[in-house]
Amino acid sequence: MKTKPPVLSQSYLAALRKHLRTGSAVSLQTSRNFGLRAVKLGLDTLDLAKIHQEFLLTLPYPKDSRASDDMVRRAGAFFVEAITPIEETHRGVREANVQLKSIIETLTRRAVKLDASNKTLHQEIVRRKAMENSLRTSDLTSSQLLKKSRHMQEQLQHFSRRLLSAQEEERKKVSRELHDVITQTLTGINVRLATLRTKSSANANDLQRKIEITQRLVAKSVEIVHRFARDLRPTVLDDLGLIPAIEAYLKGFMERTGIRVSLTAFADVEQMDSARRTVLYRIMQESLTNVARHAKASQVKVSIHDHNGAVLMKIHDNGQGFLVEGVNFTKTNKRLGLLGMRERVEMTGGTFCVESALGKSTTVIVEIPLDAQSAMRTPTKRSGNTTLKCP
Repeated sequence: MKTKPPVLSQSYLAALRKHLRTGSAVSLQTSRNFGLRAVKLGLDTLDLAKIHQEFLLTLPYPKDSRASDDMVRRAGAFFVEAITPIEETHRGVREANVQLKSIIETLTRRAVKLDASNKTLHQEIVRRKAMENSLRTSDLTSSQLLKKSRHMQEQLQHFSRRLLSAQEEERKKVSRELHDVITQTLTGINVRLATLRTKSSANANDLQRKIEITQRLVAKSVEIVHRFARDLRPTVLDDLGLIPAIEAYLKGFMERTGIRVSLTAFADVEQMDSARRTVLYRIMQESLTNVARHAKASQVKVSIHDHNGAVLMKIHDNGQGFLVEGVNFTKTNKRLGLLGMRERVEMTGGTFCVESALGKSTTVIVEIPLDAQSAMRTPTKRSGNTTLKCP
């Protein structure tokens, strides 16, 4: 409760006395104005009630009880009118307080929800960070596995190429043995049989017949050994070159299969080293073997040309073809031996591809650098997947 201003107290007393004398509505309006001034001064109802009580004690009351009651009633009306602005102000404050309380409760609920959302968000952030760490670990593991896989693939290719090289050397050795040892032995037997035949008597017809049969068997064996030696490693490839070796093979191929084969080649192909000439010969040999087994072709064209400092060989047949997209270059695919052909070509830094379709012709395309320096300058073109397609 605040201290009452003397001026307000005196004014209140004067106005109250006037109201008690006149009882007019003007004096009640004066009372309301006192209430407004009290609100501005920060006084509450109790402050104004104390002022009112103090001055009631100083008023002279009439001896007549009715007059006295009427004065008290009019004084009460004056007081009620004076405190009305204060009460209205208090009511507004109370209503504002109620609204403020409601707002505070709403804000509190929202704060609780926001706190729960923050906790949920924090948990989500922690979970995502854990996932990111897990993904980083997974990416690192995948990268390591990929690197290891590439290393193993390189090792496998290295071992595969070493195996092909060793196989080729072994074939050369076996071919030499067949040609130089076994063939000479069989030829010697045939010569001895011929000598025995000339020395036999005229009446030994049975002996001569047996000798003739033996000679034919030996001659046939010599021819088989020669063909076997040529298939393993044709000596003409080392002695005369690639083109004569291909021509010799094509002659025998046409005699055995009845398939007509034409050859066009440029002479400078013989400048290639033995390993590259051997690869071209083996690709030609394997391709024609596939033609004879699967293509049902009647004609084959083999061409060897110079192409931008490299040797380009194409083997084209008019057979029934096959679906290249359906052929996987894997170890389990035994239909065409394409994996071995590709590995041989890539050993030299070259490229290998097949053009074919069901019901259409097939073309095997091989491009090999002329020398080792060209192979080092031209990286091997590899397909992104296991099915090789020509550019």
